[in-house]
Amino acid sequence: MLLAPNHTAQVTVGMARLAEDLGYDSVWVADEGVRTRDVFVTMTAIATATRTLRIGTGLVNPYTRHPALTAAAIASIDELSGGRAFLVYGAGGSLSLGPLGIERARPLAHVREALDVCRRLFDGETVTFAGETITLANARLDYARPGIDIWFAGRSPLLLAHAGAAADGALLEFLHIPTLGSYVEQVESGARKAVRPRPRLLYSTCVVTDRERLESIRPHMTYRLVDSPDAVKAQLGITPRHVAEIREAMSGGLEAAAHLIPDRWIEPFVILGTPDECADRITALTEAHGFEGFVLLLADHERATEEIEEGADVLDRVRRAR
Repeated sequence: MLLAPNHTAQVTVGMARLAEDLGYDSVWVADEGVRTRDVFVTMTAIATATRTLRIGTGLVNPYTRHPALTAAAIASIDELSGGRAFLVYGAGGSLSLGPLGIERARPLAHVREALDVCRRLFDGETVTFAGETITLANARLDYARPGIDIWFAGRSPLLLAHAGAAADGALLEFLHIPTLGSYVEQVESGARKAVRPRPRLLYSTCVVTDRERLESIRPHMTYRLVDSPDAVKAQLGITPRHVAEIREAMSGGLEAAAHLIPDRWIEPFVILGTPDECADRITALTEAHGFEGFVLLLADHERATEEIEEGADVLDRVRRAR
């Protein structure tokens, strides 16, 4: 389950405990900067309140925190939870970087160096590093568990290729489903060039069994659509004029731009239908692309309990179909 810590830590912990009780095996906590509660504080709270749930970032970026400090936070949560933590890196976006006035410059260099440094620190090395974006001088984590999983999440071809070359896994999250295969191929191409097996792949999006829930997704489609690849915009019929109108409306907040997003632009990004139809579609996508599993993306945090329960029902149907 992937969630944003929009509520108090107590409420988010309640979501995680419910997910654990219903058989979910992991919770991925988004880092949206100052817009939400702190990702590592939230993960710590979840770690102390659960027993089996694996706990990871969903995702962190290499701009707002020095990667060595991110590695230290993950290693600390891993120690606290008895080895249940994992790290997911991405390049970051406007939600987390914008309020801090940070420009997302040289994302490939930032992510490449962050993955490298975190891996070496987790493995117990004393790291001196002078890169394009990171510097370290005799840095060491004496308490890290070697081999803590490092994942990547994103949609940039170069970054996905690097995930294939260097990460333990790649999370393909909330992507345009008709072009999902192209994202998988980008990961696989990176693995081939690095002469290594394809990393583990997980797929994540919203499961919508009630069309009214599209309303909770609509505001978040604004920034996702304007930043989508040109090929995706072309398939959806999104013109430069549409993009300009959405960007202008977004200056008044996501809700102010939501009315510009029709259902037909949302539906290709989500799993929509009855519980059986949703389960069948997840099964088909998993088999077609070799996904290791599916991560439910919470769409409506105001109805989180209902959504987590419905998601558990759909995922049970997926498991029974295997």
